[in-house]
Amino acid sequence: MIRASQLWSAARALGRNPRFTFTVLVILSLGIGTVSALFSVVDKVLLEPLPYPQPDRLVQIITSTRIGNQSLVSIPKYVFWRSVNASSFESMAASDVNVPELNFEEGAYRSTLKATRVSADYFHVFGAEMMLGRAFSAREDTPGGPNVIVISNELWQRYFRSKASPVGGRILLNAISYMVVGVLAGDAHFESSADVWFPLRADPDSVDFIPRVRVVARMRNGLSVDQAQNVFSDAIDWSGRKPAKADLEDAFTSGFSEVIPLRDAVVGDVRPSLYILMGAAAFMLAICSLNVATLFLARSGRRSREIAIRLALGASRKQVALELLTESLLLSLGIAFGALLLGYVGVHAVLAMSPDELFRLGANGSSIALDWTVFVFTLLVSLVIGILCALVPALKASQTNINVLANDSASRSGMTLGRNRWRAALVIVEMSLSLVLLLGAGLLMRTFVAKRAINRGFDERNVVTLNMSLNNPRFDRTAEVADLVRYTEGQIKAIPGVNAVATTNALPLLAGLQMPFTILEHDQIYGRFNGTATWRSVSPEYFTVFHIRLMRGRMFTDEDNENSALVVLINHAMMHKYWIQINANPIGDFVQIGRGWAKDPPRQIVGVVVDVNDAGLDRDPAMYIPVAQVSDWMNTRNNQLLPLIWTIRTDEAQSSLVPRLQQVLVSFSGGQPVAPPITMRQALAASSARYEFYLTVLAIFGAIALVLTASGLYGLMTYSVQSRRKELAIRTAFGATPLELQGMVVRQALRLTAYGVLAGIPLGVALTSITVSSIFGVQTWDPLMLAIVTLLLCMVSLFAAYVPAVRASQVDPVAALRLEA
Repeated sequence: MIRASQLWSAARALGRNPRFTFTVLVILSLGIGTVSALFSVVDKVLLEPLPYPQPDRLVQIITSTRIGNQSLVSIPKYVFWRSVNASSFESMAASDVNVPELNFEEGAYRSTLKATRVSADYFHVFGAEMMLGRAFSAREDTPGGPNVIVISNELWQRYFRSKASPVGGRILLNAISYMVVGVLAGDAHFESSADVWFPLRADPDSVDFIPRVRVVARMRNGLSVDQAQNVFSDAIDWSGRKPAKADLEDAFTSGFSEVIPLRDAVVGDVRPSLYILMGAAAFMLAICSLNVATLFLARSGRRSREIAIRLALGASRKQVALELLTESLLLSLGIAFGALLLGYVGVHAVLAMSPDELFRLGANGSSIALDWTVFVFTLLVSLVIGILCALVPALKASQTNINVLANDSASRSGMTLGRNRWRAALVIVEMSLSLVLLLGAGLLMRTFVAKRAINRGFDERNVVTLNMSLNNPRFDRTAEVADLVRYTEGQIKAIPGVNAVATTNALPLLAGLQMPFTILEHDQIYGRFNGTATWRSVSPEYFTVFHIRLMRGRMFTDEDNENSALVVLINHAMMHKYWIQINANPIGDFVQIGRGWAKDPPRQIVGVVVDVNDAGLDRDPAMYIPVAQVSDWMNTRNNQLLPLIWTIRTDEAQSSLVPRLQQVLVSFSGGQPVAPPITMRQALAASSARYEFYLTVLAIFGAIALVLTASGLYGLMTYSVQSRRKELAIRTAFGATPLELQGMVVRQALRLTAYGVLAGIPLGVALTSITVSSIFGVQTWDPLMLAIVTLLLCMVSLFAAYVPAVRASQVDPVAALRLEA
């Protein structure tokens, strides 16, 4: 049992060496604080239960196909799943979150609202209660049902607080009147936030096989995910039924149904990335611990004479060891406090740099709190690390031979050869771990720079984009959209400073709709369909706005309208994948997109354009359709899912044109809502922002590890020079030059660096090949990056050894030998 007097004595001992105490507190607080910050994120995202009643019963149903897992499914597939659901699930629901923002009008106030379409059981599946009113009825969730909505508690608080209840009242959304049937409770949680919920109204006779809804279900009580999977699969097999018009199914509706926990679905690809960052933080913590261990070893060497005196005066070795461990306990408590403080500040600072809002964390980590889990984790890690760092030095110091008093020179030497070897070994391990962190960050940086340096196939400079929602019955016909685009483009071109203007349903850096297609001339060779490609509807000047180059054939013109022959442009990737392999020229060939159910007749290929980066800076097969030739069916569907994007190439001064552009768009569209402008440079940065975020965090960890390693090497070299003063004095007396003495110290530092690099290279290559390459697609064997990291560590070692080397060359032989006499 530790007494108060022992705590006071330990505090005084730490106070007598404030520089040591402060250094240990700062280093370990930094390391443990970093780990605690990332643990708080991992705990919130991956470990804490989802904020729903009985969250372990919630699952998402996806489709596994030969082209990968599809988290979204088509309306016919959802209707089919719902019809065969017997004993697997208590309830099943679907949601369509790709609903354009709505124009909200309440008195003189106008704004835009986020909306989601959900099936009638959606609120029951998530256990969401209504504060006022009710959820949708089954009749309201059928095609042709009444215009009803459920609104969020926040929207009610913000705009309807003055009314006793908005239930039964009507509001205007996109100039259409809707009746409010319910107001959600304030504690309701869903996969994505929204202001307004509409009935999904899934049509049992739908032939829209394009994936668009997310299907979630609540398992029956007592079933595991595997059991639900088996029961559900058997129900599908035994039903003997297929979705409507099964003969039209393609790669998007084929495959098998898979049940996965909802947590796995909503966390997605964030899980492995968080584990990578957590592992990097653990490496940095190990470096901090090794650095502090070297400080404790050095301190125990300097205190050997003090401990020997205490032993000679009658203190027991147990008392000495207990007092040293008490000091480490006090340090650990201080470290825990500092780690909690740095962790809380650090996690919000890091998440403020995050490109998007991580699941369950809120904006800039607003949902992160120092709860008991993080507190206990930080306290335990601080105690374990603090005591372990001091344990071996304390045990060695408590075993000090009192005969050390008889050898005064030994006491002044301060450190035996054995302990020097211990410190050297710790520094070598620090070097190895630093190399691993630097190698991982360097490989990410090299890949990132290479991706940014490639030709993206378009010019993003001086291009501004504005999104406009056309989710209005007025624009259900393609002719109405074509007239709006044609007339408004003419008005925008008349604005001084505008060079070109066009519209599209998806920007180059955003994922477009994936559509199957058939090359009609090759139908007999390849079967029912040839493949899939990104589908984009564009106006003729789209390629002029982005400076997308034509490779062969021709571009679209204003004559490619609803009255002319149907045409399509393809990119080089699509030509190379589907025509080059059979040595054919695509110009003049006909393709059918959607194979009938998309109501798109055959189109003739009139040109091939260069590849353009898609989402994530990748290049995939793509098709371009004139906006005036989109079918009415596809036009209506697009308006429900996607906004119309206006792209304008301007002169250098874009900011002054934006208000005028917005005014023209709102005026000539009849008041359709227009989102704030985004430049293509901003869109380009957003497409790689998450990758850049991970790179930044790893680079920060690597830099901190490099500084800590340099400080550890500096401390070792400094202490080595101090303990070898007699040797250095003798060498000087026998004619050694200052340059030779400096070289001796530098060689020692470089020797330790070489050992650390040799140990770290295989470890770094192995770990990066297992983790970083599998998650980020990084090439792990990069001799150039290995050479750069090795050179960096050598330069840091030279810098760390420079001051001790200079001090070694300045040793006064007379003074040193007199001191040792």
